[in-house]
This record gives sequence, structure tokens and C-alpha cells, in this order.
Amino acid sequence: MYASPSEPAEAVPVGDDLRAGLARLLDGLPPRQAARAVERLIATYRGRTPTDAPVLRDRPDVAAYAAYRMPATFEAVVSALAAFRANTPGWEPASHTDIGGGTGAAVWAAEANWPGGNRRTTVLDWAEPALALGRELAGAAGSAGPRAAEWRRAAIGDGLRLAETDLVTVSYVLGELTAADRGAVVAEAARAGQAVVLVEPGTPEGYLRLREAREQLLAAGLRIAAPCPHGAACPIEPGRDWCHFAARVGRSSLHRQVKGGSLPYEDEKFAYVAATRLPAPAPAPGPTPAAGAGADGPAAPAASRVVRHPQIRKGQVLLDLCTPEGALRRVTVTKRHGADYRRARDTAWGGTWPPGPAGPEAD
Repeated sequence: MYASPSEPAEAVPVGDDLRAGLARLLDGLPPRQAARAVERLIATYRGRTPTDAPVLRDRPDVAAYAAYRMPATFEAVVSALAAFRANTPGWEPASHTDIGGGTGAAVWAAEANWPGGNRRTTVLDWAEPALALGRELAGAAGSAGPRAAEWRRAAIGDGLRLAETDLVTVSYVLGELTAADRGAVVAEAARAGQAVVLVEPGTPEGYLRLREAREQLLAAGLRIAAPCPHGAACPIEPGRDWCHFAARVGRSSLHRQVKGGSLPYEDEKFAYVAATRLPAPAPAPGPTPAAGAGADGPAAPAASRVVRHPQIRKGQVLLDLCTPEGALRRVTVTKRHGADYRRARDTAWGGTWPPGPAGPEAD
């Protein structure tokens, strides 16, 4: 099952368009050369890149790495933006700044979530070969959003200054920065953006970076829209567990060549936080009241986030949740819960769970 916070119906055609563009980039590049470039870049790229010395040195490097990594980054950001979108119904960004965007995966992910909009999009990165390739990919896009993006070279770190914008995305970038630069980038994103979405690898280290950034966003006056259903301290104990999710990614021939895998897909593990200055949506109306209850019925409870793969057992489903009260909780949904049981069986890791006022009890 595709395990993500949410998947918009529009993501499939945009994703196909992106994958076709990436395949065109590899035309004429010998497969072995592409595989060697990817292997070298994987060994050095994540978490050890000085901000003044990009590892993506030339077009073959960028083309190989983009073809290998961009689909996974795209799917992770699509999922994070979809979870944010679900918490901000009716809102659409008119402007988007992607910090450290490289070849532009977040630009395509925004188009998948808000297709056909007249967005002003700016991609900032210090690696000119990545920007050039991102511009080329976007120029051949079937949808107008990526084609209209502006690609600008900029130092990502302390000293970064942004124009005010509706949406700021920072994906798979924080781990490449020093602690001081991370703090400066998050502070500037919080100052300039109505909404800020940060995505990192789904590792314990990536989670800790986002946990720190989350506190910074809250201190700046933003509210957390996803994945956390609350603005309290994260209830996870560092060192014992970490918050992360997964998005399914189709494997290209380059993926299979580099990793030697036989499956046609892999799951990209990612961590994210989405925060905004937009007001929280009004509570949904409650279920139909029983005789004698108030006219509007009780309000539906706020949704919890499913933070692990649901465990489906005979006649029951176990859901591990992060709750609006700021706590971790396990609920057991059994057949006696009727419709809730059927819904629980269809609930995915990263999704939301609103059990009703008379829903399942905690273990």
C-alpha cells in the first residue's frame, strides 16, 4: 500500500511528466557512467557538503543524480504538501519560494497539489549546474506551473534574504548546512512565509533537525499544520524513536542498476514539518445527534496522526497515534466498532484518524 500522509489525484500525471523529462536527460549518457556518478555522489552528498563547494560539478553529475534522487524527493514533498493542504482547505499559494531547490522537485510537487495555478515560483540554490538542469526540465513540463518558475543562484545560509511569499519549501537541505546556517535559514523562512514546509530524510538525524526547526517555527508564531496535530512539545523520546513516514517511488532502470534491486518500487522514508500563519480550520460538524441531543450535535474530535504502520490482526486493527493532546497513544479498533473498523483497515501510515466521540478506547 502507498503509505503517505495523503495523495492528491493530480500527482500521478505530474509525476509521469517529471519522470519522462528525467529519462530524456539520460539520453546519450552511458548507463555505467551514470551509475558511477550516482554511487560517488551518494557517498559524499548527504550531510557532508560545504556550502561553498557543491558536489554536483557538471551536467553529467547533475543529470545522473537528478534521475536517481529527484523522483523520491518529489514523492516525499508531494506527501508533505498534501498533508498540509488537507489542514488548510481552500487555500492556495500565489507565490512559492524553494530554498536550496536544486533541480526543482518541490516545484513539481507544488504543481501536483495545486495544479493549474498562476503561481510566482522562485528556486534558490548555489549550484549553477543544478539550477540549469532544473530550468531545462521545467521548460519542457506539460503544466504551466514549473514552466513559469524563476531559477536564481543564491548562497543558502546566514545572510539569506527572501521576499515575502505565501509558501516556502526547504527539502533535503538542512542536513547539508551548519547548525548556524540551519537556524538562519529556518528563521528567514518563518519571517518571509505564510506557510513553511520542511522535509528531511526519514532518519533519526533528519528527525532531530526537524524537531529543532519545529520549535523555532513555533517560537516565531507559526502553528503546526502537519504532521503533528498539536503545538505542544514532541512526545517522542529522542534516541528511542523518531517520527517519519514513507512514500512509494517507482524504480527506474538506473535505480535498479545502482541498487541491484529487483522490485519495481522502493519506499522513500522522510520526515517533515509544515507550519503556517493561516488560522486553523473550523471544527467539522459532529455526527447526527441522538434524540434529545443538541441540534448541531457534538463537534467531531480533532484528528490524530498515524505514526506507524497500522497492525492488522484477526478482527482488530492497532493504530499508533500522535494525538491533539500532545501524547502518543495506541487505539485498538475491533469489528464491534462497525464503520470505524472498516475505516481503520483502510488507514495508512501517515494518515489521520478521527474516531468519533464513542470510538475505540486506548489500550
